[in-house]
Amino acid sequence: MKKTKEEKRIALFEGKQIRRHWNEKEEKWYFSVVDIVEILTESTIPKRYWSDLKRKLLEEGSQVYEKIVQLKFVASDGKYYLSDAADVETVFRIIQSVPSPRAEPFKKWLAKVGYERTEEMNDPERALNRSRDYWRKMGRNEKWIQQRMMGQEIRNKLTDYWRDHEVKEKDEYAILTNIIHEEWSDLSVKEHKNLKSLKTESLRDHMSDAELVFTALAELSTRQIAEVEQAVGLKKNKIPARRGGRIAKRARVDLEQKTGRKVVSGENFKLGAARKKLKK
Repeated sequence: MKKTKEEKRIALFEGKQIRRHWNEKEEKWYFSVVDIVEILTESTIPKRYWSDLKRKLLEEGSQVYEKIVQLKFVASDGKYYLSDAADVETVFRIIQSVPSPRAEPFKKWLAKVGYERTEEMNDPERALNRSRDYWRKMGRNEKWIQQRMMGQEIRNKLTDYWRDHEVKEKDEYAILTNIIHEEWSDLSVKEHKNLKSLKTESLRDHMSDAELVFTALAELSTRQIAEVEQAVGLKKNKIPARRGGRIAKRARVDLEQKTGRKVVSGENFKLGAARKKLKK
């Protein structure tokens, strides 16, 4: 039985990522305040800007300050750190305190994404269609989209298993994911992102067809081995994670030997799209 208490996702505003948490109990989104401040102000030091604004709100006795909560968000290093977060209503109040030409379009965007989750709960197909639309707008073809969605389904089944067998979300998920990835690709998740010149972007959204397939094979193998061994907890699940990753690695090495081409690539989708334009 699933024990999901919170669903974590990344939202996009004009191509910029905003980290957010879905609180199952309260049935509402919480957004990273620093991410929002960075978008509104275009500041290179959004944490300092927010710190100054927070101090000002506190001095003014603003109720906004009292509604800020601390939640863990994933950082660029793949780890989770506590950071200030706010629900939609509180974010609207913060926006009023930040002079920005982006304020109005951001308010409209915020109203929309705050509503999307409720709709998706009633009709899960909406979420799938939104994902397809997002990847199409990126310029991805239908074959890649199908592989991406297949890989996500395999990933979901793996995390369902972890969740049901005493693996904690956030840090422990990241640890196991990194083991699987390093075993099949010979690179950690961070090293793979660096190779592709990615920062906050999703690694999987910038994988090639082959990288998606081998990631899926590694995670599928991991889950099936874990199910057979009935692995419980982080320590026990590290074993199938390594074995599952190695199965995919053997397949990768075999393919590379037969084709003479490397599977793991430094290409990201933005670079690939730019090269296609230059060729045209």
